[in-house]
Amino acid sequence: MNNATNARWKSALGFRNIGVIYVWLVIILIFSLWAPDTFPTWATVQSVLNQNAIAGLMALALIVPLSAQIFDLSIGNAMGLCNVIVAWLLVDQGMPIGLAIGLTLLAGILIGLFNATIVVGARIDSFIGTLATGALMAAVTAIVCNEQTIVGPALGGDFSKLATTSVVHGIAVPVFLMLLVAIVVWYLLNYTVTGRRIYATGFNQDGARLTGIRTKRLRYVSLVVSGTVAGIAGVLLASQVSSGSPGIGPPYLLDAFAAAFLGATQFGGRFNAWGTVVAVLLLGTGKTGLVLVEAPAWAPSMFSGVVLLLALILTNVEQSRDARSWLLARVRPPAEKEQEEERVGVKA
Repeated sequence: MNNATNARWKSALGFRNIGVIYVWLVIILIFSLWAPDTFPTWATVQSVLNQNAIAGLMALALIVPLSAQIFDLSIGNAMGLCNVIVAWLLVDQGMPIGLAIGLTLLAGILIGLFNATIVVGARIDSFIGTLATGALMAAVTAIVCNEQTIVGPALGGDFSKLATTSVVHGIAVPVFLMLLVAIVVWYLLNYTVTGRRIYATGFNQDGARLTGIRTKRLRYVSLVVSGTVAGIAGVLLASQVSSGSPGIGPPYLLDAFAAAFLGATQFGGRFNAWGTVVAVLLLGTGKTGLVLVEAPAWAPSMFSGVVLLLALILTNVEQSRDARSWLLARVRPPAEKEQEEERVGVKA
């Protein structure tokens, strides 16, 4: 029992399972030594959490479609469109806050349905399909705001409090919304039949369909989830910056994919909510540290790009290792398998 318990703890705390946390701690240590007067402070913790909550929502929006093997490249433009829509409704149309937010969230759902119709209904590859729909969303965004940033008193006051109100020790509302969405996604994928079917669809769509799983419906739902969360992020971003800007959404795309793929190498080796949240905070910590040490303006983008490349490499290594283990387990001679089982039984 002791050996088995030790083995489980070793596996749970191993670099293969939670390596991103060790890397995060190293980054914290480096910047703490590099900028000892400004980095290791509670103000930095607040900054990392508050400034990356929306990025976390964007990354979490990708988890469900990615688990179903769908790449939503339109998510940055979707958030940008929702950001402009809520600002336009409040400033130009004079709508009440509740109604403007409700209509914007409805727009997010419709965006998800539109993507699903293109990708699933029309059977267009998700890379190409969502790239095309993202371009259409960028055009609609420019039309709605007339290629100008929307500002006005309606975006301040009570509306701005949505993203700036401190809940606990300077931690704002979006952080807790990010955690709430993470809990919902975590529960959906890990503790529901639907979640297991989404993973099965992403692992082998044809095989899942042959077992009776309605893969089309699940892929539809995954893109609707993505659009809805993008809508939430767009509303919060408008509240945070008190404006609606046509170019504000696309820059979030790289960080979202970097966090999703980096998180997929942790906590079980598949796309998951908590690995994604930790990856977002790692990226945010690195960017905040680079700002505090007055790094060049291009350094944060390079940091995100390097993290994404490393995440993709680690993901490929994990998949190759798992495939090799699966193959060896099936080609190993029966006598060798029995000897291995006997050795395991003796050790236990």
